[in-house]
Amino acid sequence: MNILLILLIANGIISYKGFNDSLFFRKYEFHIGSIRSGEQYRMFSSAFLHVDIMHLAFNMFTLYMFAPFVIDGVGSLFFVYLYFGSLIAGNLLTLFFHNNDYYYRAVGASGAVMGIIYSAILLEPNLYVYGFVPGYVFGFAYLLFSIYGMKAKKDNIGHVAHFGGAVGGFIITLAKFPYFISTEPITVIALLIPIIILFVLAKMNKI
Repeated sequence: MNILLILLIANGIISYKGFNDSLFFRKYEFHIGSIRSGEQYRMFSSAFLHVDIMHLAFNMFTLYMFAPFVIDGVGSLFFVYLYFGSLIAGNLLTLFFHNNDYYYRAVGASGAVMGIIYSAILLEPNLYVYGFVPGYVFGFAYLLFSIYGMKAKKDNIGHVAHFGGAVGGFIITLAKFPYFISTEPITVIALLIPIIILFVLAKMNKI
């Protein structure tokens, strides 16, 4: 059984458990107050929970679409390192943004998936999503949507984690392949722009 299938199954089983067991969901979701009280395991466990079946399906379908480009390009070991590195980066950024918001809650594999998306686009600059959308355009639009989600604050989805995961995937991949900066400057810049927008908005207290 390959690592991608293991991750898909793990997300499915744990999320399904959360759908049907609210106590389980509350125990393992990302919750600032609980994390600051010592339950750091939530930084990891929350990434295997999802709000509903559509949230789960979207994240897992996106992972299924992009993961092969990373696995085929650099191997399963780097893929695992990238997935969990992006996962942690996403939740660390969430913790940073909401450090004093003790009631903030979020779930989802979005951070890990976003890291995989960013890495796949860097590894395959000519990648097309759904057959017609350039990969870098998809990555750019996805993060801009996340900015909207962060501002709206209307759901329990970890939109901030999208950015943390993107940053994680971006840095981890460029650290391994620094020559992408000179060989694929347009792709690198296109992926960097929404990250810069986020931090500018944060600096201006707009999110």
